[in-house]
Amino acid sequence: MATKVIKNNIQGKAVANEQVKKTAVQANFAFTRDNYVLMLAGIGAILLGFFIMSLDSEPHGFGFLGLTLGPIIVMAGFLFEFFAIFYTKKTKSE
Repeated sequence: MATKVIKNNIQGKAVANEQVKKTAVQANFAFTRDNYVLMLAGIGAILLGFFIMSLDSEPHGFGFLGLTLGPIIVMAGFLFEFFAIFYTKKTKSE
């Protein structure tokens, strides 16, 4: 019969070998998948704002699209990026 190998983890408690392997594989990343999706949406908004600024028909971009609408969308994209970085999912216990 095979017996489980018992190891001590960092806290000094006896843990089965499988549990040690599972906890060693899990890493705490700074961002979750939701953060990355929101960041990509923010980058898309920034690129959309620059694209809108390039559509201006006035010379040197001095029309409504180049001076007003495009920069507002770019600024909204940067603000959304700030939100995306600090976003955390609420758990049911909170």
